Amino acid sequence: MKNTVEKAIRTLAEAYATKLNKQVLQRVEDMEKDDKSHYLIYQVLQVTLEEGEMIDIYQNKGRFLYKYAGSFLEEAAILCFEYRFGEKALKKVKIPNTIGQRPKTFEIDCLVGDNAYEIKWRDATTDGDHITKEHTRMQVIKDAGYTPNRIMFYYPNRTQAIRIQQTLETLYQGAEGHYYYGDAAWDYIYEVTSVDLKGILIKIAKENRASKEQ
Repeated sequence: MKNTVEKAIRTLAEAYATKLNKQVLQRVEDMEKDDKSHYLIYQVLQVTLEEGEMIDIYQNKGRFLYKYAGSFLEEAAILCFEYRFGEKALKKVKIPNTIGQRPKTFEIDCLVGDNAYEIKWRDATTDGDHITKEHTRMQVIKDAGYTPNRIMFYYPNRTQAIRIQQTLETLYQGAEGHYYYGDAAWDYIYEVTSVDLKGILIKIAKENRASKEQ
């Protein structure tokens, strides 16, 4: 059975890698037709034409990469819950906002019994409004009879972003919820689902590196 969930994660990884590559290639092709008059400012700031072009390409690639990395890891984690709990693991459950008018609903990434999971690969936001929205979200989930849980695999590096996460951790504790991040997030997935998600991803990454080196 564990081979089944590993196979599903591998298939998911391959699908996301294909989509990422397709998006990047299309964007690079589109960029060839773009107006590059702003490169004048790059050169004023002592950045060459070649460097400016590569910076723009990688900036765009980075946007797609962050988007797909987050979506992939979220879906992979949900696959682990589905492997362990089957149909009892409900994904993308929306509940009405009973506290405010905006947004009208809040989405639970995965709902297992009374445990409502928000799954993030990382969260580097420095926006203070993020705290207010998350606080409301937690309270709505709690009022609906669920326990709010946040699983975030990679902690931010910047001071302000870390402060935001520390505040969110305190809010989760205040809502009688749980916040797992870093090693604790990987360990939690393993303890609850019996799937070594990090181990599977390390294996896939090693195989990809070996394939590139051939």
